[in-house]
Amino acid sequence: MSGVAVRAGLFEQTDAGVTLLGDRCRACDAHQFPRAGICTLCGAPDPVPVQLAATGTLWAWTWVTAPPPGYDGPVPYGFGVVELPEGLRVITRLVLDPDLTPTVGQPMRAVLDTVGTDPESGHDLVSWAFAPLDAAVGL
Repeated sequence: MSGVAVRAGLFEQTDAGVTLLGDRCRACDAHQFPRAGICTLCGAPDPVPVQLAATGTLWAWTWVTAPPPGYDGPVPYGFGVVELPEGLRVITRLVLDPDLTPTVGQPMRAVLDTVGTDPESGHDLVSWAFAPLDAAVGL
């Protein structure tokens, strides 16, 4: 999937898939997302930029049935929290089959998802999301 990123520096697409771009603190070894330039846990400067794991575990979820202002993607959509192996929990859109009920603890993977149209270029506006690890690629 190609398109215009909702915000530069949050994620990248590689041959291996989608990865979130975060930091690892040199002082306390904590990971964070998004990149901040300072550790949000201990305040140490100059964290190391890292690619975070592309997989995680569903920690909590819900359906969003009323779109927030400015969102012109499909509704309903999944929204939830995915815990990454690095130990941080990421609040994220979820790409889910509306006919299936996800379960807490389910393995998830990072994907790109269209969330609207870029008003300047007319191209798809894309963001990262998480989908069930065993879901079909075409979700």
